[in-house]
Amino acid sequence: MNDQNQQSDVPTPRMFSWARNSTIYRLERRMMTEKQLFDAITRKAKEKFEDISPAQLKALADSAVKFAYDQEALDDVAYAAVCTRSAVRGGKSKRIIAQKLSSKGVASDIVDTALENADDLFAAVVFARKRAFGPFRRGDLDEKRKVKELSAFARNGFSFEIGKKVFGMSPGEAEEVLETRLAL
Repeated sequence: MNDQNQQSDVPTPRMFSWARNSTIYRLERRMMTEKQLFDAITRKAKEKFEDISPAQLKALADSAVKFAYDQEALDDVAYAAVCTRSAVRGGKSKRIIAQKLSSKGVASDIVDTALENADDLFAAVVFARKRAFGPFRRGDLDEKRKVKELSAFARNGFSFEIGKKVFGMSPGEAEEVLETRLAL
C-alpha cells in the first residue's frame, strides 16, 4: 500500500509524454509566459487524467516549463517586449500594459524594462484616432463630448496631461506624432 501512495506522487511516463506534447502544441500556436504555461498544463492535466494527485499535477507542470526553457521556447522578457510593442501600436497606455503583463505572471522588473521604451503619447494618439477623439473628431465639440473624450483617456490609463495634450492637438500635429514614431 505504501508503494502505491509513493508512486502516486510521481507522474507516469505517459503523463510526462502528454505534458511534453501539450507544451509543444501550445507554444507552436502562441507565445506564453511561464505562469500561463504552468496554469494551462495544470488545468488540462486535471481534465485528461482521472485521479491525478496535486503532487503529480505540479510535477507535470514543472516538467513542461523546464522542457519549454530547455527548448528556448519560453522567454518572459521577449514575451513582455512583443506584447508591449503590439499594445502601444494598438493604443494601450503603459498602465494598462503593465496590468495585463502582471496578470499574466510577468515579473515586475521585466515589465518595467519592457515599458522603458513605450511611448504613451504615441499610444494616446492611436487611441484617439481609433475612437475619433481630439484631432480626429468628426463632429462639433460640446461640453458633454469634451468630458466623454477626456474621461475615456483616463479610463484607458492615460494621464490627464497626455489626454489633454492629445485632445488639444491639431490633425497635422497628431499625424506628425504618428509618422515620427512609425519611422523609428
